[in-house]
Amino acid sequence: MGKIVISSNVTLDGVVQDPDGAEGFALGGWFHRFAGSKDLEDWAARETAELLGVDALLLGRRTSEWFESRLRPGGGAEARVSPEWADRMNSIPKYVVSSTPEPPRWNNTTVLNGDAVKEISELERTVAGEILVYGSYQLVRTLLEQNLADELRLVVFPVVLGTGLRIFDETGGKPLRLVDTRQMGDGLAFHTYEFVRG
Repeated sequence: MGKIVISSNVTLDGVVQDPDGAEGFALGGWFHRFAGSKDLEDWAARETAELLGVDALLLGRRTSEWFESRLRPGGGAEARVSPEWADRMNSIPKYVVSSTPEPPRWNNTTVLNGDAVKEISELERTVAGEILVYGSYQLVRTLLEQNLADELRLVVFPVVLGTGLRIFDETGGKPLRLVDTRQMGDGLAFHTYEFVRG
């Protein structure tokens, strides 16, 4: 039985929107503006260790396209990520929830374009280890609404934006249990929670 893990970068007030500034959100780009070099070094080490420890990725279509465009040769990510992380992203089995019938361009990708809840539940039964969810906030909301997520990992950046898309904007009443918390670098906090079911 698999374990679905949501891993996200958030501001102190829970905003997840446009961390790199590429979406044109007025307050976007907070990921690099509010983290120092030691913060980002620790973030990258944690991110790599996390990815190496999971068995599959579960992504929404837009997030999959975002990663694929940056990780293919000449995509621009080469100078910003470790080769180990990039190799794992390209080789790990990926499951993409999409309502469009286009075939995947990214290697090792399976498109889930039927009943999302049914297909994700089946995926959870067939993958033995952790299934990691990056970004994919529409998908994350479905996972939360349908009680399909098992764990939430948040890297909290030291800034309050006051506005923007939040991970729990339209989902409430979810009890969680704190599993771990620690400082990363000089200014980031990393929290791990388990969803309490039943």
